[in-house]
Amino acid sequence: MSDTSTTRRVTAADIARSLGISRATVGFVLNDTPGQTISEGTRLRVIEEAKRLGYRPHSAARALASGRTHLILMVLPDWPLDFTLRRNIEEASLALDEAGYSLITYTPHPTGAARPLWETLEPDVVMSLTGFAPDQVASIRAAGISAIIPDPDASEDRAYVEDGPRLQAEHLVALGHRRIAFAGSRDPRIADLVSTRRATFQRAAAGLGIEPVLTADFDYADAAVPELIAHWRDAGVTAVAAYNDDIAATTLGAALRLGLRVPDELAVIGYDDTPLATMIEPQLSTVRIDTAGLGRFSAALAISAATGRPAPEVGPEFTSELIVRASTRAPTNGGPVH
Repeated sequence: MSDTSTTRRVTAADIARSLGISRATVGFVLNDTPGQTISEGTRLRVIEEAKRLGYRPHSAARALASGRTHLILMVLPDWPLDFTLRRNIEEASLALDEAGYSLITYTPHPTGAARPLWETLEPDVVMSLTGFAPDQVASIRAAGISAIIPDPDASEDRAYVEDGPRLQAEHLVALGHRRIAFAGSRDPRIADLVSTRRATFQRAAAGLGIEPVLTADFDYADAAVPELIAHWRDAGVTAVAAYNDDIAATTLGAALRLGLRVPDELAVIGYDDTPLATMIEPQLSTVRIDTAGLGRFSAALAISAATGRPAPEVGPEFTSELIVRASTRAPTNGGPVH
């Protein structure tokens, strides 16, 4: 006959019988119940015996007892899962795991017929990278979830504000460039992001006396990019600021195929400082954002919302850093082009 004891879930009652103590005492220790006068020696004995027997807490029972599921639901926008977004999610997941929480990601679709995941999981916190629409907030609250990040009722906006486009503009102008273009992505999923970075760049450039800024959107496989770059050069453009490193690499490649010398005839600066920036020649100047730090900050916000602890203070992860490499340098052919 097989020994079913090896497959049956170990319970708190098993631990209590093994130690010869009450089931209630074991439960207090395993649930870390506050207000109990249990000696440190007994607590350690319970924990060690639980490990020896292979005890695993029953998640549903624990959630029922504590009122918490230890699940954090991150609602993602329908963005490409690129390097920066993956790193943000990975760091948030790791930080939450270290605190005893599980991160679940979910991307709702406008045409989807599935129930929102917050209704089926009942997570402790529902958070978003971009904020929630009013109907989503109502649905989340109707599911009995009060911890929502960003808080729709908060008067203070703690959202991350990118200053990278300003750094791009300041760097190119400081190098002497006076005719600058902005290259965006044509991907409809990130149209709002592209629009925001473009507008921020244009405002910064205008404040530095550079106006207008020529703009165009394209994708990575667009065969017309060399023609666009040639048009920009004919218009006197000596530098291109790109929405991200992928678009910058596409711009740089097209310029090289046209026989342009980068950065002498065309400087190119990217955004995000992905591994691609140092995998091509000339290596890309870019803007580095602390995506890992932002992920950990998101995790800290979720933990504070789940536990009622004070929210974390905004730190250096909310700043951007200019990374200068070989793809930007002052024009050498006759100086700046006006």
